[in-house]
Amino acid sequence: MSFADEVYSMYRDQLQDDEEDAISIVLNLLEEQSHEDLLRLLERLSIDELSQMIGIYLVEMLKIRMIQDGKLNTLKSFTDSTRLH
Repeated sequence: MSFADEVYSMYRDQLQDDEEDAISIVLNLLEEQSHEDLLRLLERLSIDELSQMIGIYLVEMLKIRMIQDGKLNTLKSFTDSTRLH
């Protein structure tokens, strides 16, 4: 079971139809972790999960920089990321 599946199982009842629910849960979950906890988590991930995590992070950071530079419309910025899954 992937880490994302574990988190989903733990918080499934708290997730509604609002993306903000997922963001809040993730931020709260990460806030509770130490640097060492996060490194242990990364060590547990499969290569596919780790690649996906880094890929999504890089794409989102590039989008933010493109928005800041006026190269990307904010309405297009956070659309379909399924190509990374």
